[in-house]
Amino acid sequence: MPTGTIYAVANQKGGVGKTTTAVNLAACLAEAGERSLLIDLDPQANATSGLGERANGSSSYDLLDGAPLAELARPTRFANLHLVPARAELAGAAVELGRRDDSERFLAHALERAGETYSFVFVDCPPSLGPLTVNAPAAADRVLVPVQAEYYALEGVSQIVRSIELVRSRLNPKLTLSGVLLTMVDGRTRLSTDVSAELRRHFGALVFDTAVPRSVRLAEAPSHGLPVIAYDRHSPGAEAYWKVAMELVGRR
Repeated sequence: MPTGTIYAVANQKGGVGKTTTAVNLAACLAEAGERSLLIDLDPQANATSGLGERANGSSSYDLLDGAPLAELARPTRFANLHLVPARAELAGAAVELGRRDDSERFLAHALERAGETYSFVFVDCPPSLGPLTVNAPAAADRVLVPVQAEYYALEGVSQIVRSIELVRSRLNPKLTLSGVLLTMVDGRTRLSTDVSAELRRHFGALVFDTAVPRSVRLAEAPSHGLPVIAYDRHSPGAEAYWKVAMELVGRR
Protein backbone atom coordinates (compact mmCIF):
# COMPACT_ATOMS: atom_id res chain seq x y z
CA MET A 1 0.00 0.00 0.00
CA PRO A 2 1.23 3.55 -0.72
CA THR A 3 2.70 5.26 2.33
CA GLY A 4 4.17 8.45 0.89
CA THR A 5 2.55 11.87 0.79
CA ILE A 6 2.19 14.03 -2.31
CA TYR A 7 2.34 17.80 -1.83
CA ALA A 8 1.35 20.40 -4.39
CA VAL A 9 3.40 23.53 -3.65
CA ALA A 10 1.12 26.18 -5.06
CA ASN A 11 0.20 29.83 -5.07
CA GLN A 12 -1.48 31.66 -7.93
CA LYS A 13 0.72 34.67 -7.17
CA GLY A 14 4.30 34.59 -8.46
CA GLY A 15 7.43 35.57 -6.59
CA VAL A 16 6.38 34.15 -3.23
CA GLY A 17 9.16 31.58 -2.77
CA LYS A 18 7.18 28.64 -4.12
CA THR A 19 10.02 27.01 -6.04
CA THR A 20 12.52 27.81 -3.29
CA THR A 21 10.22 26.05 -0.84
CA ALA A 22 9.73 22.97 -3.02
CA VAL A 23 13.45 22.57 -3.72
CA ASN A 24 14.61 23.10 -0.17
CA LEU A 25 12.00 20.98 1.58
CA ALA A 26 12.72 18.11 -0.80
CA ALA A 27 16.46 18.51 -0.17
CA CYS A 28 16.10 18.73 3.61
CA LEU A 29 13.95 15.63 3.83
CA ALA A 30 16.24 13.73 1.48
CA GLU A 31 19.23 14.61 3.65
CA ALA A 32 17.26 13.41 6.66
CA GLY A 33 17.08 10.00 4.98
CA GLU A 34 13.63 10.19 3.40
CA ARG A 35 13.23 9.12 -0.22
CA SER A 36 12.04 12.33 -1.86
CA LEU A 37 10.87 13.26 -5.34
CA LEU A 38 10.61 16.74 -6.82
CA ILE A 39 8.41 17.16 -9.89
CA ASP A 40 8.94 20.39 -11.80
CA LEU A 41 5.62 21.28 -13.38
CA ASP A 42 6.54 24.87 -14.25
CA PRO A 43 7.67 25.62 -17.84
CA GLN A 44 10.22 28.07 -16.43
CA ALA A 45 12.03 25.00 -15.00
CA ASN A 46 13.43 26.90 -12.03
CA ALA A 47 13.16 23.90 -9.72
CA THR A 48 15.19 21.91 -12.25
CA SER A 49 17.97 24.48 -12.50
CA GLY A 50 17.80 25.04 -8.74
CA LEU A 51 19.16 21.51 -8.34
CA GLY A 52 21.80 22.07 -11.00
CA GLU A 53 19.96 19.86 -13.50
CA ARG A 54 18.67 20.16 -17.06
CA ALA A 55 15.90 18.38 -18.89
CA ASN A 56 17.98 16.58 -21.49
CA GLY A 57 15.46 14.25 -23.00
CA SER A 58 12.42 13.28 -20.96
CA SER A 59 10.60 15.70 -18.66
CA SER A 60 7.36 16.27 -16.78
CA TYR A 61 5.78 16.87 -20.20
CA ASP A 62 6.19 13.14 -20.84
CA LEU A 63 4.71 12.34 -17.43
CA LEU A 64 1.51 14.11 -18.47
CA ASP A 65 1.63 12.25 -21.78
CA GLY A 66 1.50 8.85 -20.10
CA ALA A 67 5.15 7.88 -19.70
CA PRO A 68 5.79 5.84 -16.51
CA LEU A 69 7.10 7.75 -13.51
CA ALA A 70 9.81 5.15 -12.93
CA GLU A 71 11.32 5.95 -16.33
CA LEU A 72 11.26 9.73 -15.82
CA ALA A 73 12.37 10.23 -12.20
CA ARG A 74 16.14 10.62 -12.26
CA PRO A 75 18.59 10.61 -9.35
CA THR A 76 20.24 13.93 -8.56
CA ARG A 77 23.67 14.44 -7.02
CA PHE A 78 21.94 14.55 -3.63
CA ALA A 79 21.32 11.21 -1.94
CA ASN A 80 17.66 10.13 -1.69
CA LEU A 81 16.50 12.98 -3.92
CA HIS A 82 15.04 12.29 -7.37
CA LEU A 83 13.76 14.79 -9.93
CA VAL A 84 11.35 14.86 -12.82
CA PRO A 85 12.64 17.96 -14.64
CA ALA A 86 10.73 20.49 -16.72
CA ARG A 87 11.31 21.89 -20.17
CA ALA A 88 9.98 25.00 -21.87
CA GLU A 89 7.75 22.86 -24.10
CA LEU A 90 5.65 22.16 -21.03
CA ALA A 91 3.92 25.48 -21.76
CA GLY A 92 2.30 23.82 -24.77
CA ALA A 93 0.92 21.05 -22.57
CA ALA A 94 -1.62 23.49 -21.14
CA VAL A 95 -3.19 23.88 -24.57
CA GLU A 96 -3.06 20.16 -25.31
CA LEU A 97 -4.55 19.19 -21.95
CA GLY A 98 -7.60 21.32 -22.61
CA ARG A 99 -8.39 19.21 -25.67
CA ARG A 100 -8.32 15.86 -23.90
CA ASP A 101 -10.92 14.07 -21.83
CA ASP A 102 -10.23 13.89 -18.10
CA SER A 103 -7.39 16.37 -18.60
CA GLU A 104 -7.31 17.41 -14.93
CA ARG A 105 -6.47 13.87 -13.82
CA PHE A 106 -3.43 13.06 -15.97
CA LEU A 107 -0.93 13.69 -13.18
CA ALA A 108 -3.07 11.79 -10.69
CA HIS A 109 -2.93 8.72 -12.91
CA ALA A 110 0.84 9.12 -13.30
CA LEU A 111 1.42 9.35 -9.55
CA GLU A 112 -0.97 6.61 -8.41
CA ARG A 113 1.89 4.47 -7.09
CA ALA A 114 4.44 7.15 -6.29
CA GLY A 115 3.88 6.67 -2.56
CA GLU A 116 5.20 3.13 -2.81
CA THR A 117 8.63 4.46 -3.77
CA TYR A 118 8.85 7.92 -2.19
CA SER A 119 8.01 9.14 1.30
CA PHE A 120 7.63 12.72 0.09
CA VAL A 121 6.67 13.97 -3.37
CA PHE A 122 6.68 17.72 -4.05
CA VAL A 123 5.08 19.14 -7.19
CA ASP A 124 6.27 22.66 -8.00
CA CYS A 125 3.36 24.38 -9.74
CA PRO A 126 3.27 27.34 -12.15
CA PRO A 127 2.14 30.67 -10.67
CA SER A 128 -1.29 30.56 -12.29
CA LEU A 129 -4.50 28.58 -12.21
CA GLY A 130 -4.31 26.76 -15.52
CA PRO A 131 -4.53 23.09 -16.48
CA LEU A 132 -1.03 22.34 -15.18
CA THR A 133 -1.72 23.79 -11.75
CA VAL A 134 -5.09 22.03 -11.50
CA ASN A 135 -3.41 18.69 -12.26
CA ALA A 136 -1.18 19.05 -9.19
CA PRO A 137 -3.83 19.33 -6.43
CA ALA A 138 -5.94 16.80 -8.30
CA ALA A 139 -3.04 14.36 -7.80
CA ALA A 140 -1.94 15.49 -4.33
CA ASP A 141 -2.79 14.56 -0.78
CA ARG A 142 -1.95 18.02 0.55
CA VAL A 143 -1.39 21.56 -0.68
CA LEU A 144 1.39 23.68 0.78
CA VAL A 145 0.99 27.41 0.19
CA PRO A 146 4.05 29.68 0.47
CA VAL A 147 3.05 33.29 1.11
CA GLN A 148 5.26 36.36 0.93
CA ALA A 149 4.97 38.65 3.94
CA GLU A 150 3.15 41.50 2.19
CA TYR A 151 -0.44 42.72 2.18
CA TYR A 152 -1.28 41.41 -1.28
CA ALA A 153 -0.51 37.96 0.12
CA LEU A 154 -3.81 37.81 1.96
CA GLU A 155 -5.80 38.06 -1.26
CA GLY A 156 -3.60 35.42 -2.88
CA VAL A 157 -4.17 32.97 -0.03
CA SER A 158 -7.92 33.45 -0.25
CA GLN A 159 -7.80 32.64 -3.96
CA ILE A 160 -5.77 29.46 -3.52
CA VAL A 161 -8.00 28.28 -0.66
CA ARG A 162 -11.05 28.69 -2.90
CA SER A 163 -9.25 26.77 -5.63
CA ILE A 164 -8.42 23.95 -3.20
CA GLU A 165 -12.08 23.71 -2.18
CA LEU A 166 -13.11 23.54 -5.83
CA VAL A 167 -10.60 20.78 -6.64
CA ARG A 168 -11.63 18.86 -3.53
CA SER A 169 -15.32 18.99 -4.41
CA ARG A 170 -14.92 18.12 -8.08
CA LEU A 171 -11.76 16.06 -8.49
CA ASN A 172 -10.02 14.95 -5.31
CA PRO A 173 -12.03 14.44 -2.09
CA LYS A 174 -8.90 13.48 -0.08
CA LEU A 175 -7.19 16.83 -0.70
CA THR A 176 -6.37 18.97 2.36
CA LEU A 177 -4.46 22.17 3.06
CA SER A 178 -1.22 21.14 4.73
CA GLY A 179 -0.34 24.66 5.75
CA VAL A 180 0.54 28.24 4.93
CA LEU A 181 4.24 29.12 5.02
CA LEU A 182 5.38 32.70 5.48
CA THR A 183 8.38 33.52 3.29
CA MET A 184 10.66 36.50 2.71
CA VAL A 185 10.00 37.75 6.21
CA ASP A 186 11.92 40.80 7.39
CA GLY A 187 11.63 40.78 11.15
CA ARG A 188 12.76 44.41 11.33
CA THR A 189 9.65 45.74 9.62
CA ARG A 190 6.18 46.35 10.98
CA LEU A 191 4.73 45.08 7.70
CA SER A 192 6.01 41.52 8.16
CA THR A 193 4.73 41.47 11.73
CA ASP A 194 1.29 42.73 10.70
CA VAL A 195 0.91 40.29 7.79
CA SER A 196 2.02 37.39 9.97
CA ALA A 197 -0.51 38.33 12.65
CA GLU A 198 -3.30 38.66 10.09
CA LEU A 199 -2.55 35.29 8.52
CA ARG A 200 -2.47 33.61 11.91
CA ARG A 201 -5.77 35.24 12.81
CA HIS A 202 -7.40 33.87 9.64
CA PHE A 203 -5.75 30.45 9.45
CA GLY A 204 -4.63 29.70 12.99
CA ALA A 205 -2.61 26.51 13.35
CA LEU A 206 -2.48 26.06 9.56
CA VAL A 207 0.26 28.72 9.50
CA PHE A 208 3.65 27.12 10.09
CA ASP A 209 5.34 28.15 13.33
CA THR A 210 8.55 28.72 11.39
CA ALA A 211 8.76 31.65 8.99
CA VAL A 212 11.41 31.80 6.27
CA PRO A 213 13.42 35.04 6.49
CA ARG A 214 14.79 37.15 3.71
CA SER A 215 18.28 35.79 3.19
CA VAL A 216 21.03 36.67 0.76
CA ARG A 217 22.36 33.11 0.83
CA LEU A 218 18.91 31.72 0.12
CA ALA A 219 18.63 34.02 -2.90
CA GLU A 220 22.13 33.10 -4.15
CA ALA A 221 21.82 29.33 -3.86
CA PRO A 222 19.76 28.69 -7.07
CA SER A 223 22.35 30.45 -9.23
CA HIS A 224 24.81 27.80 -8.06
CA GLY A 225 22.37 24.96 -8.73
CA LEU A 226 22.20 24.11 -5.04
CA PRO A 227 19.59 23.93 -2.32
CA VAL A 228 20.51 26.32 0.46
CA ILE A 229 21.46 23.50 2.85
CA ALA A 230 24.19 22.51 0.38
CA TYR A 231 25.19 26.10 -0.37
CA ASP A 232 25.38 27.40 3.20
CA ARG A 233 23.83 25.09 5.76
CA HIS A 234 24.43 27.52 8.62
CA SER A 235 22.59 30.42 6.98
CA PRO A 236 19.27 31.63 8.41
CA GLY A 237 17.43 30.37 5.32
CA ALA A 238 18.86 26.87 5.65
CA GLU A 239 18.02 26.71 9.34
CA ALA A 240 14.48 27.90 8.63
CA TYR A 241 13.82 25.26 5.96
CA TRP A 242 15.15 22.52 8.24
CA LYS A 243 12.60 23.59 10.85
CA VAL A 244 9.81 23.77 8.27
CA ALA A 245 10.70 20.27 7.05
CA MET A 246 10.45 18.93 10.59
CA GLU A 247 7.12 20.67 11.06
CA LEU A 248 5.89 19.14 7.81
CA VAL A 249 6.81 15.66 9.09
CA GLY A 250 4.87 16.38 12.26
CA ARG A 251 1.78 17.37 10.27
CA ARG A 252 1.53 14.14 8.26
